[in-house]
Amino acid sequence: MSVSPSSPAPAENQPAATEDLAWRRHIPALASAVAGIRQASDAWDAVSDSFCDADGWPVDEQGYENGKVKRDAEAWRHVEVFLDHGPEVLAGVRATAQGADYAEGPISEDLRSLRGIDRTLKHAAKLQREWDQILVLMDASLPGSRKLYEGEAQEERNADGWHYADELAIRGPALVRAADFLAGRTDTEQSAHAERARVALARSASGLRGALPASPPAPPAPNAPVPGRSRS
Repeated sequence: MSVSPSSPAPAENQPAATEDLAWRRHIPALASAVAGIRQASDAWDAVSDSFCDADGWPVDEQGYENGKVKRDAEAWRHVEVFLDHGPEVLAGVRATAQGADYAEGPISEDLRSLRGIDRTLKHAAKLQREWDQILVLMDASLPGSRKLYEGEAQEERNADGWHYADELAIRGPALVRAADFLAGRTDTEQSAHAERARVALARSASGLRGALPASPPAPPAPNAPVPGRSRS
């Protein structure tokens, strides 16, 4: 079948899989960020009691404070990963998920648990913007002020960000699971569609090969002499 120049090619009728699921390339980064926040939290939980008495009050305040500073710094690095990759994955999940996915199915609970993750990402992004503004002010002030005060300001930023890191450690896995499921399902659907198209094309080609053209009519026989008539 011929295709007119103005008609879109079959590949143009449907977005390519890589374009449909461009957000999927961010999923491993989010999974790693979740693991990183949990690791930082677990590492602190494993030693925090050693700085406290039986009632939970710090007896080594400096050690306790240093441990929290380390935890917060590690966790914030992974929050920044969420800020870089999370919004695109979240938008992709919501664009790909169907109404039935929210009502029932393997990711229904994960999808419902994502309702608060927008707020977490929004507040964490605001904290990051404020930090960027602080750096600008430091650079604009007296020479050397950034070197003197950046560390302290960074610790305050990380401490404020721990709350968002903790929330992302809770809701982040739901985003990763939902994204993995929807990306895999779309791959399966696209593979099935491609296979149906291949089979249909094969059948069409087979039908064209089976319809042989009709044989041309035999040429008329040359005039033969009439029996019994002599030549004169």
